[in-house]
Amino acid sequence: MARAALTAAMLLGCATAFAQAPAPGLYTERSINAALAQDAVNAAVEACAGRGHRVTAVVVDRSGIMKALLRADGAGPHGVWAARAKAYTAASTRIGTTQLLEAVRANPGASRLPDVEGFLILGGGFPIRAGDEVVGGIGVDGAPGGLLDDQCAEAGIARIRDRLG
Repeated sequence: MARAALTAAMLLGCATAFAQAPAPGLYTERSINAALAQDAVNAAVEACAGRGHRVTAVVVDRSGIMKALLRADGAGPHGVWAARAKAYTAASTRIGTTQLLEAVRANPGASRLPDVEGFLILGGGFPIRAGDEVVGGIGVDGAPGGLLDDQCAEAGIARIRDRLG
């Protein structure tokens, strides 16, 4: 009887594995969910508020679609667009926007990246990773300088890091 139960469990496990495999010609992607995105923007805005900065934070999914936005009271209206563009840029390029800014300055071959529609190459954007896989991006705008925006965006990622798998 124990052998029959073990065989049934193995068959069920195999069937589940086959059912989860994508069909030929398709692939599977993971992306940040709304709950994690909201936690990240909350943490980013809180981190900047603790330093006296009123900012906007946005998280996008791996495709660049907005999942969460939080604009601190008194944050500039331009920050909504700028934070979203930084998050989109980081998710799309899979590198931080400060690092991208340095590459644009140093590499003439990258000089046209700022012309890509929707990109904003200023500090404050980071890809959000689950292991080596980019599952989203976070952008922060409104602190006095990109490096301060970076610190607040990093605080947003730090809040959710242990739940990214």
